[in-house]
Amino acid sequence: MDRLAFNAVASINEQRVARQMTTNELANVTTPGFKRSFEAAMRPIQIEGPGFETRMQPQSQTTDTINLKPGSMMATGNDLDIALNGQAVMGVSATDGTLAFTRRGDLKLTAAGTLETGAGHLVRGQNGGAITIPAGFKVNINDDGSVYATNPAQAGPAAPVLIDRILMRDTSQTPLDRRTDGLFQIQGKPAGTDINAVAGAPLPSLTAKTLEGSNVNPLEVMVKLMEQSRNFEQQVNVIKQAKDADESGASMMKPA
Repeated sequence: MDRLAFNAVASINEQRVARQMTTNELANVTTPGFKRSFEAAMRPIQIEGPGFETRMQPQSQTTDTINLKPGSMMATGNDLDIALNGQAVMGVSATDGTLAFTRRGDLKLTAAGTLETGAGHLVRGQNGGAITIPAGFKVNINDDGSVYATNPAQAGPAAPVLIDRILMRDTSQTPLDRRTDGLFQIQGKPAGTDINAVAGAPLPSLTAKTLEGSNVNPLEVMVKLMEQSRNFEQQVNVIKQAKDADESGASMMKPA
């Protein structure tokens, strides 16, 4: 009976990470540009050691490759809102200063005039530095990532001035992992590694004054969360039944 309970506990433990990731996806249903990534499946593995050779134990088989399936597009009319097209990602500076990537396009200006995402990560320019807008200037972002600024106080027609170009990379042939801070990095590479251009790959582009929603399906995630809850209850019941069976067997061994 102890092995039955042990296997049930092992199954509960293996599914812990999957439940955490499902909860995280549900919490980010409304986060602009959020991409789901985690997939988990249970598989049996053979246990070596004393006992039956057919002893099996459940183990979680997981993958965490970013799913860049596009989310819903929402026209906002905001000059600082962008939606990255296709498999494009935007380069930002993580809190540790390293290069990372994101699809989050709700941009804003800091008090210092630097461009950052809604999560507070500085947007990088083509040369890797921060994009700084002069105070009081109106910002306009083109589809190729070019950032222009116009001085509304200038007399007569104001010519837009090219400030920088947003660092964008195509990832159609580059799998990405999720970092602990929620940003993306190249799968199997150290943090901060840049994505090299691939010959024949499409040039990354964006759609201005538009936001991309999360690609998480709320109904699908809720169903998955319910299934995980039911599975947890089943495993707990197995442990309880094993305990009851063990107590019943012990009572039969008592002298009359």
